Amino acid sequence: MSRTIVHSDHAPKAIGPYSQAVRIGSTLYTSGQTPLDPATGKLVEGDIGAQARQVFENLKAVLTAAGASFDQVVRVGIYLTDLGNFAAVNDVMKQYFREPFPARSTIGVAALPLGAQVEIDMIAAFD
Repeated sequence: MSRTIVHSDHAPKAIGPYSQAVRIGSTLYTSGQTPLDPATGKLVEGDIGAQARQVFENLKAVLTAAGASFDQVVRVGIYLTDLGNFAAVNDVMKQYFREPFPARSTIGVAALPLGAQVEIDMIAAFD
């Protein structure tokens, strides 16, 4: 099975040796996105809500480039530097997903690249 690399100019460029997403067959794996503004390459300013919204917008751009949407996401991985932000990130996530919600894990981490407070990756499935 061949893999297809997915790239969107509307999401931040990779800051390491990885692709924004890879599709293998009917499954799309996104790399983790942080709250970088794709136009400036810098972290967005604001609270965890602003950071989470930027992450989901970045992921939306990658999903769109792959011909997918949030409706096709089957798993979400959320990484937070402060688990006290769990509820705030849930509130933002509800703006992008509808029931039935995807499976999800939320993991507390010591630090994220460039001082981000949140990073999110996803797996989507095509029919």
